[in-house]
Amino acid sequence: MFVTMNRIPVNPEYAERFEENFRQRAKLVDRMPGFIRNLVLRPVNLAEEPYVVMTFWESEAHFRNWVGSPEFKEGHAKSSTLPREAFREQNRLESFFVVTDSALKEERS
Repeated sequence: MFVTMNRIPVNPEYAERFEENFRQRAKLVDRMPGFIRNLVLRPVNLAEEPYVVMTFWESEAHFRNWVGSPEFKEGHAKSSTLPREAFREQNRLESFFVVTDSALKEERS
């Protein structure tokens, strides 16, 4: 399994709009081959810590196919509706391979 974590530092006064964008998202990624799920995590300390948006994929190749797809561009067009001042700084994308997962009955490499 392959996981991405996008850390997005949102100014508190834009938090509600940011979250609403995800609630109303196009859901195009949900139909992509290899997509498992998406989580949006609100930080406890919103003024200092970023939101974390996680996506779970069957493989890195599936994620890369998503990023290169027309659906990716269309799905992310909505995020551009927030002004620059909505964000404290640039987001940071991190990628991981899952080593263990307690939700899986039989762990895989």
